[in-house]
Amino acid sequence: MDALYKQLKYELENNNIKKLESVFIGGGTPSCVDTKYYKPIFDLLKDYIDDSIEITTEANPNSATFEWLQNMYAYGVNRVSFGVQSFDNEKLEFLARNHNKNHAIDAVMNAQKIGFERINCDIIYDTFVDTKALINNDLEVIKTLPIDHISVYSLTLEEGTKFYNKSEVKVEDEDMARHIFEKLTDFGFKQYEISNFAKDKNSQCKHNIGYWKYENYLGIGSGAVGCFDNKRTYTNKDVQKYIVNPIEYESIENLSDDDILIEKTLLGLRSTIGCDLNLYNNTQLEKIKILEENKKILIKDFRFYSYDFMLADEVSLFIVDDI
Repeated sequence: MDALYKQLKYELENNNIKKLESVFIGGGTPSCVDTKYYKPIFDLLKDYIDDSIEITTEANPNSATFEWLQNMYAYGVNRVSFGVQSFDNEKLEFLARNHNKNHAIDAVMNAQKIGFERINCDIIYDTFVDTKALINNDLEVIKTLPIDHISVYSLTLEEGTKFYNKSEVKVEDEDMARHIFEKLTDFGFKQYEISNFAKDKNSQCKHNIGYWKYENYLGIGSGAVGCFDNKRTYTNKDVQKYIVNPIEYESIENLSDDDILIEKTLLGLRSTIGCDLNLYNNTQLEKIKILEENKKILIKDFRFYSYDFMLADEVSLFIVDDI
């Protein structure tokens, strides 16, 4: 945490930051860290934030105690995102989670009691144990809880995790994905990105929208990624090396105009943000016209948008495959 403080101070000063638009504490399990270690961080941030900005913390239901949540709320955190994954105990055991259904429900209810008005739950699907009945039960539990945002992710087999090289634990099921999306819509959650649903515009995660709009962001901590003025920075993934020198990047990627266009297209079409027509050349504009004629995209006010987020990657690649 001392190293993280040093890097944060350096980044704020070196990039001449005056005000931050959002803060997101995540990328691991923030609720495993005693809240007293966050105090210097929030003291440092005081000059860069005000009461209007969104400050999110991720938390695991088993480690986010009432006291932990209460202390983070007192620091100014106003949004909490719980890594619930499921409300089914057998599925949680399969996913090697350290909490059960009741822990997850209690964590959400504690957050509400403390005063959090913006609460997200992460849910995972496309696992071997999923059935429509199990998924429906998860969604029915969600319906009863005081949450305003849902993030729904297909299981990803990441290198270094328990399920890497175990392809049998994942089952691709597009019909299940569409079923989940439809049920959440029926429950009053509006999809504004391929994996994210919010009760209304105010419930959308402003921090994530910043990524999708390709705005500058600082990545603080071991293994964090930042992107500022078209340079993507990677801090050291080795925690011990990071502690020795937290302001030394492991690598810096200079993004070309083509890189940026590809990423803006992929991000814009996976969300309600859409893409600016002025960014594309004549060949690409002809492809965009073809997509409009085939009702794959909607063009409005010099921007174009996906009709179906699940086709966003294919549509994006069709447009920019000449790069």
